[in-house]
Amino acid sequence: MRDHTVSIDKSTTPATITYAPTFNVAPSFIDRHLEQGRADKIIIRSATGETVTYGALAENVNRAGNTLLGLGIGKGERLLMMVKDCPEFFYGFWGAIKAGIVPVPINTLLRAKDYQFMIEDSGCAGLLYSPEFAGEVEPALENASRKPEQTFLTDTLSQMMVNASDDLEAAPASADDDCFWLYSSGTTGTPKGAVHAHRDMVETSEHYAANMLGLGEDDVCFSAAKLFFAYGLGNGMTFPLWLGASTVLLPGPPTPDSTFDVIEKFKPTVYFGVPTLYAAQLRLLEKEDKDLSSLRACVSAGEALPADIFRRWQEKTGTVILDGIGSTEALHIFISNILGDFNPGTSGRVVPGYAARIIDENRDECAVGDSGRLIIRGGSTAKYYWNNPDKTAETMVDGWLDTGDTYILDEDGYFHYCGRNDDMLKVGGIWCSPFEIEAKLIEHPKVLEAAVVGRADADNLIKPEAFVVLNDATDAGEAMSDELLAHCKGGLAKYKYPRWFNFVEDLPKTATGKIQRFKLRG
Repeated sequence: MRDHTVSIDKSTTPATITYAPTFNVAPSFIDRHLEQGRADKIIIRSATGETVTYGALAENVNRAGNTLLGLGIGKGERLLMMVKDCPEFFYGFWGAIKAGIVPVPINTLLRAKDYQFMIEDSGCAGLLYSPEFAGEVEPALENASRKPEQTFLTDTLSQMMVNASDDLEAAPASADDDCFWLYSSGTTGTPKGAVHAHRDMVETSEHYAANMLGLGEDDVCFSAAKLFFAYGLGNGMTFPLWLGASTVLLPGPPTPDSTFDVIEKFKPTVYFGVPTLYAAQLRLLEKEDKDLSSLRACVSAGEALPADIFRRWQEKTGTVILDGIGSTEALHIFISNILGDFNPGTSGRVVPGYAARIIDENRDECAVGDSGRLIIRGGSTAKYYWNNPDKTAETMVDGWLDTGDTYILDEDGYFHYCGRNDDMLKVGGIWCSPFEIEAKLIEHPKVLEAAVVGRADADNLIKPEAFVVLNDATDAGEAMSDELLAHCKGGLAKYKYPRWFNFVEDLPKTATGKIQRFKLRG
């Protein structure tokens, strides 16, 4: 058997990670647990009642890998996965990697035209999907100019796996070889396929999950964020697998009721959400109490967490929300607050194992307190964008990844989010962060969510315009606009006041919870 080991030296800060010359990541996340005596420990609990042990997971991963190979999907070829959060996601993802096939989890909330683009762009050899998504996946397959040779449902994969061997040797690879892809959420245009290496999941699991969150074998993770994108992939799968913990899967959509039901029933110790969901959960907590006593930590990413949501959550639950920033390209969080060192309204400090800089238009380092582009470097960043050399060259420069975000670093080393680079407003000749205005609006007790964009006034000068979701839609009207304006005047500079207020039912967002302000500008 080939040596696919990884060694961790925790005597250094950050921990030093060393990979064997031949390194397929699957044995480190799957097979290792059998050697360490966890075969009978439950790794997966599903809200539907299903449970899977580490031993059963290893067996099914091997069966899935052999099934994919038996269908003629070859090493290096892509397997697109439109799969809900369920054990079959684990089997298909890790089975593909162990067999040398490249899995590509896809956002299950997309439409047929989006799937058609990804089918054609990826040149996939196989496509695996849950029956729930057939209404969008099958028209995409029918209209695609280039179709995968193999398409099958998760139920079909499970049936084929029964007759497959449960013995599979990991395909030879190196730590830097292509392992899996994730398509970006497309906040500003067409999604891009970020190509990740075998080492990347180890880097995030060790530097963030183990070092920053202190996850261990006794933890139970529950991620409202789904497995199909980078944040959820770590929270709900790679982190618990790396540390010998357990995970709870919610196959359906995460709502305040469904997520609270999972927390009360399965007693997770760490909960991963997004700001939009935390806001909605707080609204429910105003009406009824929930038992959240099992939680030792809550985490947020996807969009910056307003300080007011942090404070209200802490008051209601007694736990803090650890906000951080990550990306599809970086795979998970690279700047974060942690227990014992958190600053509400900021993204926290740099995760050991990563480096961050804030630069101006000339790529010179910005002074402390000045806003600029955030670039980061670390062992988990994507190698390149598939089929997009121009965007690769623009985003990944000399080992640094341009996050597309504007940030300020304060004197204490905390990073303050100011918005996406193209979301920044110049009002009266002064740069203005929409997030700062949004955070002020959310402090108002009648506001659930807010988004701010720039709009030209009668003199063609840019001024802030607010789109507001109220807790009670019947409060909308001119009187509410006046009330919000007075509220903003209590804490913002004059040029930052919104000049227009629009009351809406919801805000356009990506699957990761990021507000798509460009749609509001339209």
